[in-house]
Amino acid sequence: MANHKSAEKRARQTKVRTMRNKTKTTSVRSAIKSVRAAITENDKPTAAKLLVTAQKLLARLSKTGVIKANTAARKTSRLAQQINKL
Repeated sequence: MANHKSAEKRARQTKVRTMRNKTKTTSVRSAIKSVRAAITENDKPTAAKLLVTAQKLLARLSKTGVIKANTAARKTSRLAQQINKL
């Protein structure tokens, strides 16, 4: 447990940031799952629309440092490749 005032504040901040990052990460995973579901149904227009929202969420996560930039780029690229194969 934190013994100093600054350490207590840091612990509170970490808790808040962890929860915020967890919810954002969960929303990105859900978006990616919906894109993949559209891909498995061979629904290219819907998959393309959902890809745009997933790209935005991934870019926002990488910009804030929740995930690495290359990870976001890789996930976006692979989803786009799968859609282009349809």
